Amino acid sequence: MPATDHTDRPRAHLLELVAAIAPWDALERTHLTTATRWLAGGAPVYRVRKPDVPATHLVCYFVVRDGRRGRLLLVAHRKAGLWLPAGGHVEPGEDPWATVVRECREELGVAAVPSPVTGARPHFLTVTATRERSPHTDVSLWYLLDADADTVTSYDEGEFDAIRWLTEEQVLQEPEEILDPHMHRFVHKLRHTRAMRRPGPPQ
Repeated sequence: MPATDHTDRPRAHLLELVAAIAPWDALERTHLTTATRWLAGGAPVYRVRKPDVPATHLVCYFVVRDGRRGRLLLVAHRKAGLWLPAGGHVEPGEDPWATVVRECREELGVAAVPSPVTGARPHFLTVTATRERSPHTDVSLWYLLDADADTVTSYDEGEFDAIRWLTEEQVLQEPEEILDPHMHRFVHKLRHTRAMRRPGPPQ
């Protein structure tokens, strides 16, 4: 009997997660296709050596939203030099939601609470060539979390210079060159998703 690759089950789960993401636009459709082919093709998925081995690897973003105030949390990432959602690399064999739970506690000091809008599943996917000194490609699963801004009282100062809470409109007014290149698209998709979930007028 042939040996079973220990990554088979995690890889199958990743393929299921990616398949469940509804594309927002043509670019996300392209990225979903790229990610599916990458996963199905058996390429290495997880970063095993810093900063960029393998050159393409899986990460998770978690966009924290204070629903009462209608604000999103962005962090000033030291290495990237950009305002980004918090997040981190998926460890070998780790479920991406477990990555979110771990990184949220490590980076922001709070528990990861999935948004009722999206649940504990990724809402968005991007494939991005980074701008860091050791450029590589991040295949990023984007999650949405709920948190009261008053509970986020600290952050990982080794990773971030600062944090900011911005309304969705304020995020969209920020120049794209200082954000993750897909941040505006995520906000538009989130707005669309929330609008689709609102009950319609009485018939």
